[in-house]
Amino acid sequence: MKPRLAAFPKCYMDQLCVDHTMSVFEWIELASTLGVDGLEFYWGFLEDGLLEDSAGFLEKVKAALEKHHLAMPMLCCSPDFTQQDPLLLQKEIEREMRMIEITAFFGGRFCRVLSGQRRPELSREDGVAQVVRVIKGLLPVAEKHGVVLTMENHYKDNYWQYPEFAQKMDVFAEIVDQIDSPWFGVNYDPSNTILAGEDPLVLLERVKHRVVSMHASDRYLKSGTIDDLRKEENSVGYASRLSHGVIGRGMNDYDKIFSTLASVGFDSWVSIEDGLDGMEELRESVRFLREKIDQHFTD
Repeated sequence: MKPRLAAFPKCYMDQLCVDHTMSVFEWIELASTLGVDGLEFYWGFLEDGLLEDSAGFLEKVKAALEKHHLAMPMLCCSPDFTQQDPLLLQKEIEREMRMIEITAFFGGRFCRVLSGQRRPELSREDGVAQVVRVIKGLLPVAEKHGVVLTMENHYKDNYWQYPEFAQKMDVFAEIVDQIDSPWFGVNYDPSNTILAGEDPLVLLERVKHRVVSMHASDRYLKSGTIDDLRKEENSVGYASRLSHGVIGRGMNDYDKIFSTLASVGFDSWVSIEDGLDGMEELRESVRFLREKIDQHFTD
């Protein structure tokens, strides 16, 4: 089976999560015109799902998806598992557990986990040990709900101060290699590897047998260099010089990426992170990825 396409509202994150000028229902209506198979949700616009009276809200969201024959295969969560305060860490764990439940409620298969922020006071050894311990502790919950935890080679959540603790390939692989479970895999994002100053194809070769889902993105720098970007990492959100672009026009080689994934039988979800400059760019990315999927994968 060929990979299926989902869309992620990168272009509307602040509207959905910060100023709330767009509802998840409005996003579903907009996205229903894209010709994708599903929508990847972000935990920040499902926060109402954490409330005690959340059942009615979640049922309405589910009905809106079903109206447009859209799946919700992936829930994009950003747990901060490098928290040093035990109470704050427990809150992160409990929220991730709830998001696993919500993923299952929507019939989704994948719920993202991250390592957390790369806090200056945290050593690599201690950080790796804590992240592995926490993720392993969540595996029984994931298994109970039939959900796979997907660890992304991440750059930085939109609303974090510090970049990802496991941003570099060697740290990411060290964590992934210690978690051997059918309820854990990799969500591969080629652009994030570029932002780490590394080769996305080298990382893919290293983890290709663990990849269970993918973020399709393309990045470019509006000005300066990767070194300039490094100097701006420790501020909330993304650096202003960084931009997502139409997929196929940036730094990634999707022929090599998809041929590698096809070689290991990948047939899961590819979620599109694009559209910062509007829906038409997102449509162009859909067209590009459909063409490449047809080229590299067979039914």
